[in-house]
Amino acid sequence: MNSLRRWWYLQKLANSPYQFLFERYRGDELVSLDCETTSLDPHSAELVTIAATQIKANRIITSQSLRLILQAPGSLNADSIAIHGFRHQDLSEGVDEQQALLSLLSFIGNRPLVGYHIRYDKTILDRYFRRLLGFPLPNKTVEVSHLYHERLERLLPNACYDLSLEAISRHLELPKPQRHDALQDAIAAALIYVRLKHGDIPPLRCA
Repeated sequence: MNSLRRWWYLQKLANSPYQFLFERYRGDELVSLDCETTSLDPHSAELVTIAATQIKANRIITSQSLRLILQAPGSLNADSIAIHGFRHQDLSEGVDEQQALLSLLSFIGNRPLVGYHIRYDKTILDRYFRRLLGFPLPNKTVEVSHLYHERLERLLPNACYDLSLEAISRHLELPKPQRHDALQDAIAAALIYVRLKHGDIPPLRCA
């Protein structure tokens, strides 16, 4: 979100409890976030689970993680169940959309969001927040695959790299991520971020 649009929302939301979201964040924390959804199209996918965990300096605060399971969306079908494993009966006690979004907003505040394919997650969340509150998330985003690519470009300019989450984690000697679990994916992205920002990376070996 550019500075002009941020300013516009600051004026529009004057005296609103959400105005602070559009103020410049001046802290040193980030939030790693991931969503499981019903499809790969961010303009129509519906949320199934949302998870987030805090990052402070070189620490990942997993003890303060957030994991939300929503009620079964209308577009939940066999194809999406095959990916994330959540069936209708698994979501029978999930929270409703409004409760989930407000809980997420309370957790993340206006801190930057870290993730793997974070733009996909934010596009979906923006759609939901516009519908509920009339505005998109103003949080800045940090894409860990871009950070990784930038580090490798300094070492091997113009080379081709495997930017899958598994390949990045393997190269950085991090635990193999348990895919299609929102909290585990959020933690995997947080680990990559911390390693790239606060540590050295191992030599890149050819397969």
